[in-house]
Amino acid sequence: LYGLHQAPRAWYETLATYLLENGFQRRTIDQTLFIKKQQKDILLVQIYVDDIVFGATNKALCQSFEKLMKDKFQMSSMGELTFFLGLQVKQKKDGIFISQDKYVAEILRKFGLSKGKSASTPINVENPLLKDSDGEDVDVHTYRSMIGSLMYLTSSRPDIMFIVCACVRFQVTPKLSHLNAVKRIFRYLKGKLCLGLWYPKDSPFDLVAYSDSDYSGASLDRKSTTRGCQFLGCRLIS
Repeated sequence: LYGLHQAPRAWYETLATYLLENGFQRRTIDQTLFIKKQQKDILLVQIYVDDIVFGATNKALCQSFEKLMKDKFQMSSMGELTFFLGLQVKQKKDGIFISQDKYVAEILRKFGLSKGKSASTPINVENPLLKDSDGEDVDVHTYRSMIGSLMYLTSSRPDIMFIVCACVRFQVTPKLSHLNAVKRIFRYLKGKLCLGLWYPKDSPFDLVAYSDSDYSGASLDRKSTTRGCQFLGCRLIS
């Protein structure tokens, strides 16, 4: 799979063709998601290169899918999903909890921020981020590496999304004040290590969207910032 440039595409086309021939439907927007409906039950199959995550409303559908795949391909089953692409998945009787606390601990160690005091909030509202042209320069590569690590974390930690996006604006010429703002996010994560997303089993399936914007909130160019979120019942999905 990893030997040739065209191998991943060839693998995807082979797998997709096989699934489509066996009654699956490919989603239009996310073409790595395949769905199979059987009366009132549904089977979801998500593909990431050669890793496959699947789940169903009926356990028998999962078992039949596993057999279907082993009939065609050499593969091994890893059992119930507990970890995928840096996300920890805890499946309970009343819902699913998704977190990245192991990843948080890892990046705290990576940047030498495991020790020291934690922060109660990810941003200091009394000191807004400015361009700070006369400020002390800091290492660009370190700053960008820290930002990249935090961006990957926002998939399960929407509480840091706003301030991380604010710090992203200063990646070209970061100053000490910007680095201190990033370090504060890490100190906040240190004190809130185990937060994540909870998806309760019995939540309704009503799709609800919220949006908000400030008015000329950006201190640099006086532009407004708009953000939104979508819930399926009480489950945050976007």
